[in-house]
Formats: sequence, structure tokens, C-alpha cells
Amino acid sequence: MSSEMIAIAADHAGYELKNLLKQRLIEDGFDVVDLGTDNSESVDYPDFARALAKEITDGRSAKGILLCGSGIGMSIAANRFPGVRAALVNDEEGARLARQHNDANVLVLGARRIEQSIAEDCLKAFTTTPFEGGRHQWRVQKMA
Repeated sequence: MSSEMIAIAADHAGYELKNLLKQRLIEDGFDVVDLGTDNSESVDYPDFARALAKEITDGRSAKGILLCGSGIGMSIAANRFPGVRAALVNDEEGARLARQHNDANVLVLGARRIEQSIAEDCLKAFTTTPFEGGRHQWRVQKMA
């Protein structure tokens, strides 16, 4: 169980998967701030990436989850903000390595490109894998 704050946001394509992953986070004991969207009507993904990035950079949330159709737009938009390390992943190993080697603080998933069970595995790996530090620390610092 954790009391860590995690922000989650999606555009219309990621709305349904967002709700499912939000429930998994709550079940795992995380405090979750849902930044929208609140339905499947078309919205602009950069607005949601910006809102989540602000949660991270302002220190209100330790980590974030972003979802859109492919994940590509959200990852591009989120990584424009200093201090955000958003990783678009497609499998559990990618999520684990994003945390372990890159200290990713935002998990990005393509809701139209990933099966629900794999998305849940990615979420679990992302939320339970610590940053390894060591030889990876100075590489992460170079990105700052």
C-alpha cells in the first residue's frame, strides 16, 4: 500500500482505459488526482499533458499517467516541460526499465495500441519499480 499522489489524465481516446487504471491505482492504495477528460467527446491532448506536467513540476504529484490513442502526442507534449520524464511504453519490461534506468515520472500509454491486461501490467511495473540510481543517476541529471 502507498499514499503516494499520482495524477492521471487522458484525451477522449484514452478515457475508458484511464478510468480502469485509476481504479487499479486506488485499489493499490494510491491517492489519485484525475485531471480528465471526463467523457469520450473529442478534446485536445496537449491540454491534458500540460495539466499533468504542472502537477509534477509543482510537486503536487510524484508521478503521472497519461493516455491518448497512440501515446505519441501525450509523450511529446509532456516532455516539453522541464522536470518531466514521460516514457511511452508498450510492455511491462519497458515500464520497469523506464523507472529503473530513466527515473521516468510519467507513464504514457497508447490506449488504441495496448491490451488492457498489458496496460495494467505496465502500471504495476511503473508504480512498484524504484529508480536504480548509480550509473544511471548522472545520465538522468544530464537531461535536467
